Amino acid sequence: MLQSIVAIASVMMMSAATSFQSVAQSPANEEWTALKGSGKVLLMRHALAPGTGDPSGFKLGDCSTQRNLSETGREQARQAGNELRRRQIPVKQVLSSQWCRCLETAKLLNLGEVKPLPALNSFFSDRSTEDIQTTQTRRLITEHRQQDGVVIMVTHQVNITALTGIVPRSGAAVVVQANAAGEVIVIGELDP
Repeated sequence: MLQSIVAIASVMMMSAATSFQSVAQSPANEEWTALKGSGKVLLMRHALAPGTGDPSGFKLGDCSTQRNLSETGREQARQAGNELRRRQIPVKQVLSSQWCRCLETAKLLNLGEVKPLPALNSFFSDRSTEDIQTTQTRRLITEHRQQDGVVIMVTHQVNITALTGIVPRSGAAVVVQANAAGEVIVIGELDP
């Protein structure tokens, strides 16, 4: 029984390790193709930052008090940026949560100037701001509906889940677009 569990876990780990590469290299991948149209937004969860939430004593402007990217997370962010460039995805703007792990992810994408945006900040520890932040983010997605170039929003799992119902892994992204009614429509997912 234990050998079966170990074998299954090994296959799952190998599959997860190669998923971004195989998805990224698939020429028929609709999610990547869909990024080339107008009005697309890439909701990206920050790259790998081990742990959950933030330590007690968290201060927004002090990275030493926050959960930060691991070296694997840094490489994950660089790879994602490289893949977007390789695929010639036109990036209009890069927005980020003010949390250090999101800002670092956004900067390591190396796709342009990073603009911090409080609406993308995590509400994991304080759900009282969830509705207003989600409304603000939805409004930004809707305002981009007719525009060319992808807007990348580097944020947190809770924010992406509130908008889409999807729970992305670290470094994963959800491709969305607003419809004429202002609803956020999920087009697809990109895994790290």
